Amino acid sequence: MSDDDTGAGPRCLVTGATGYIGGRLVPELLAAGHRVRCLARSPGRLRDQPWTGAVEVVRADVTDAGSVAAAMRGVDVAYYLVHALGTGKGFEEDDRRAARIFAAAARSAGVRRIVYLGGLTPAGVPEHELSPHLRSRAEVGRILLESGVPTTVLRAAVIIGSGSASFEMLRHLTERLPVMVTPRWVRTRIQPVAVRDVLRVLVGSARMPREVNRAFDIGGPDILTYREMMTRYAEVAGLARRFILPVPVLTPGLSSHWVGLVTPVPASLARPLTESLRHEVVCGEQDITRYVPTPPGHPIGFDEAVRLALRRVREADVATRWSSASVPGAPSDPLPTDPDWAGGSLYADRREARVDAPVDALWRVIEGVGGDNGWYSFPLAWALRGWLDRLAGGVGLRRGRRDAQRLRAGDSLDFWRVEEIEPGRLLRLRAEMRLPGLAWLEMYAEPDGTGRSRYRQRALFHPRGLLGQAYWWGVSPFHAVVFGGMARNIARAAERGPLTRTEEGAPVG
Repeated sequence: MSDDDTGAGPRCLVTGATGYIGGRLVPELLAAGHRVRCLARSPGRLRDQPWTGAVEVVRADVTDAGSVAAAMRGVDVAYYLVHALGTGKGFEEDDRRAARIFAAAARSAGVRRIVYLGGLTPAGVPEHELSPHLRSRAEVGRILLESGVPTTVLRAAVIIGSGSASFEMLRHLTERLPVMVTPRWVRTRIQPVAVRDVLRVLVGSARMPREVNRAFDIGGPDILTYREMMTRYAEVAGLARRFILPVPVLTPGLSSHWVGLVTPVPASLARPLTESLRHEVVCGEQDITRYVPTPPGHPIGFDEAVRLALRRVREADVATRWSSASVPGAPSDPLPTDPDWAGGSLYADRREARVDAPVDALWRVIEGVGGDNGWYSFPLAWALRGWLDRLAGGVGLRRGRRDAQRLRAGDSLDFWRVEEIEPGRLLRLRAEMRLPGLAWLEMYAEPDGTGRSRYRQRALFHPRGLLGQAYWWGVSPFHAVVFGGMARNIARAAERGPLTRTEEGAPVG
């Protein structure tokens, strides 16, 4: 591949940069000397990434042909890392339409190569018998291979890395259940792959010869059943022996709800993951090594991949998580800022508190909310709301935080998403729980001119239909306890340090 006249590296377009793989691929491409353009539906979510200043960010949606065509101009290599996974019954059609738009735009723009990360499909299994998730990924791969643009399709099974959905599912199942009654898919053979190897091959694929247009299987050196993966995870993590009892009655649908209750991965995401484990997923070839050389120490084995991931988790150094991507079905509408907003009812609950502490002390408490630090009011109410959300197929409270102390735009925070953060002043969260409407929570830290500060809090709700109206008025009586208590206790925490007792006013985990 030849570079442009400036001598700079090829320009790479990365879709899915707000997601788990895309967010990790960008810095790897930069380190390899490539120029990077990120396509994002919500560019603000990339604002606080450490690499943002080194890339070009364009606003586009993969289902909008015009915006994709504009994003493709001048691109050498286009990475397709998006999926409509779990967004409803029509997700296969959404995937199909987006892939066709992307393929057509790449062809028209003269893109030299498309690189796509798909799923490893089982050998000898008719496509109609595959899970909808795997079937859709296989179809997207075909569409891109038939685009007329040289394409590399990389097919991976379970990706092991800190923060990946597959790793979080494995980790929490193994750590939380010393005795497990499990679905029969725990006997399925799988060839997991370390996220470091996935990224290495993605970067290397940018410079494949023009005549290469095909799919490649990628995997680690170990072939294990899911049961063996749990057993070996326990050994690496220093846990006591796990007792695993497979039973035939747990279908993928029931399994997804079981996984959703035990792990932070919601049932809507757990279902396609568990459905994909019904069939053996083992690499049928290793041809990728002809084009992307394998350095010493690679591919990384399962045990080492787990050790690396656990070290990242324990050091709170997880760059991206499965929840970096928006939850399927979650609202993406920005906060309405027009004071005379004409989009219907917009209800607000406002609270204020004087704080006998400087504004930086107050801000530390605000930025530290959620996760293990809790929400500073009525623990039972927050826990109950989280459980109700899980039962409804939502994310609940157990997504936690990427970092225990720092937040950045786009971070997931329990069942919220950081929509806006102005360090030292404002934290705005958008709800991703299952609601009959849109909801936001704003927290402000303001100096009062005397060395002390003022805390302001605003909860906003835009109801959807009659059910949304009923929801707001149904929960309104509890606002004084939940939101009023939160304002008082955040102020107190700033004045005397975080509280540790589980009582009215104590953080909840």
